[in-house]
Amino acid sequence: MKRRSALKGLGSLFLVPSISLAQNSNPDNLPVLRIGHLTDIHLKDEFDAPKRFIKCLHQLQSHTPKVDFVLNGGDIVFDMNKENINSINQQWNLMNSILKNEFDLPVHYCLGNHDIWWYENNKGEALYGKEYAMNQLKLAKPYYSFTKANWKFIVLDSVHLDVDGTWYIGKLGNEQFHWLTNELKNTPKEMPVLVLSHIPILTATNLIDDNIVNRWTMYGGDMHTDCAKIIELFYQHKNVKLCLSGHIHLREKLIYNNVTYICNGAVSGAWWEGNRRETAPGYGIIDLFEDGSFNEQYINY
Repeated sequence: MKRRSALKGLGSLFLVPSISLAQNSNPDNLPVLRIGHLTDIHLKDEFDAPKRFIKCLHQLQSHTPKVDFVLNGGDIVFDMNKENINSINQQWNLMNSILKNEFDLPVHYCLGNHDIWWYENNKGEALYGKEYAMNQLKLAKPYYSFTKANWKFIVLDSVHLDVDGTWYIGKLGNEQFHWLTNELKNTPKEMPVLVLSHIPILTATNLIDDNIVNRWTMYGGDMHTDCAKIIELFYQHKNVKLCLSGHIHLREKLIYNNVTYICNGAVSGAWWEGNRRETAPGYGIIDLFEDGSFNEQYINY
């Protein structure tokens, strides 16, 4: 074969599989679900944040076709970690008031690292750790699953104390990984799966850093430290289609082993002080189709 013909043939081999990675394979069909993905709201009564958040909620509810429900990716309030209980109560009262008065869509929550009370002086309190936020959100467990319109949704708890007990790390732990394994095993092969976590399972955003000399430093709180183990599990279940996350406040779309990993920026942008690098404050809209394909967009409100 001539070189040009050989290259042309090789090009077709590489390009054809990539066409269907995250596209609707039957564009004449309507989606079975339209979901909103809100993450990293970090609500507080400063920086005009309540007004901006209300604007975001109103826009989300105005889409045509309508959004069926919302996946909230965590970091719901500004910060619970080292705060006193009065400050924590104020943040949650503000959030609950806005949602009650300005929003009427169903919401499914996962916990972010800022939704956990890790103030050393309060370790003996009944609400210490994840308990306070779980009570607010009426969650029996911090990880769970549900099905809608023949899609399985798996909500993970990706925030845990580091090995030295001083700060947090991204992982599932043995108990939750065993649960996830059984969830996927017991899900019909023809049922597509969407996974929601706060910390990304897999991301390249942690490579975006300033003043790199000859190596990158990657922290266990920026991406799942058990990512290889989770990816290997997903590889055994071809119906895992999409993983949504936040935490980094950057917009990213990464495809690996035919699974699409989307980090959907942040409602708060750079914690209500503008863009986080090149990512404006926003949220995701995802249209899910019966065959496991999807369309998605990031919207700057």
